[in-house]
Amino acid sequence: MNNYQRLETSTKRFDEIEAELAHPAGEFDQARYTALLKERFALEEIVGAYRALKKNLADSVANQALLKDRSDPELHALAEEEARALQAQGQKLEARLQMLMIPKDPNDERDVFIEIRGGAGGDEANIFAGDLARMYMRYAESLGMKVEVASLSESDAGGYREIVFGVKGGDAPYRRFKHESGVHRVQRVPQTEAQGRVHTSTATVAVLPQIEEDNSEIEIRPGDLEIDTFKASGAGGQHVNKTESAIRITHVPSGIIVACSEERSQLQNRERAMQMLRSMLYDRKRREAQEAVGSMRRSQVGTGDRSEKIRTYNYPQDRITDHRINQSFGNLRGVMDGDMGRIVDELLKDERARALAGETNVA
Repeated sequence: MNNYQRLETSTKRFDEIEAELAHPAGEFDQARYTALLKERFALEEIVGAYRALKKNLADSVANQALLKDRSDPELHALAEEEARALQAQGQKLEARLQMLMIPKDPNDERDVFIEIRGGAGGDEANIFAGDLARMYMRYAESLGMKVEVASLSESDAGGYREIVFGVKGGDAPYRRFKHESGVHRVQRVPQTEAQGRVHTSTATVAVLPQIEEDNSEIEIRPGDLEIDTFKASGAGGQHVNKTESAIRITHVPSGIIVACSEERSQLQNRERAMQMLRSMLYDRKRREAQEAVGSMRRSQVGTGDRSEKIRTYNYPQDRITDHRINQSFGNLRGVMDGDMGRIVDELLKDERARALAGETNVA
């Protein structure tokens, strides 16, 4: 089906929904009414843009007749002015319609788990992992999102060997963070370096959409789980629990292990750990499906794989370089303080450009 047919089909369906909402048949069905409203909302913007473009084209055709008539110079001048305005409007409408027709990532609106691990570089890598966690948390909070730490392993030198936290609420958490998956590299003089030499260290980031318990794509059988409890420090490491409230869950078939220790009760930690397990199983299933068709992570900029170096943070030169879009940004310390909106916007802009060029396959 070409784009024109798709737009005509969407318009026809929109009119059918409007008619049914205005004159429902039979007894009132709340579930169907809600489903129709949701479908109508999904179609409304693209149908509105398509109708505006059709009107623009009709107006342009009508204006052509006036342009051909040169008997009245003043009227002809007005027609020429109108033609330029219609052309500019038509170009904007076409561009908007193109954007609206890009398939949306179904995960964009989901809340996320962000997992950060110190990589190569010893203590400095763990400190850098802590810096990244702080950057993401501040950025999320600036967007009105809520951050909840699920588990962490602090480093003696500072930062984290590993930290997992959830980001929820606000405007499309997964959309704003999905391009952060991969290896992040820092070049700077570590706090532990007495000679003032620049070192290179890394940290890995994984961003996983949170999956609802009733999601039909993920089936977790109780018999496949090994669940252990253990004592752990409380939220922020402020105290030591006297009871074994922390939870570790092993999914035997996949070998995936998740742990949650930051909630106050064993039940809360278990619920959060199960959320994390569902997200990891979903992410693995999605990767396998994409690999099967030779399009691993094509819905993201680059592959998004944890082994791929995606960004370098160069402190001596006050420069951040994102290697996937080959762009550099200044104000490094501001970005590390959470002011990373420009980088995210450029990544999303590139994602849209790739989609328009047919280079992505948004699943």
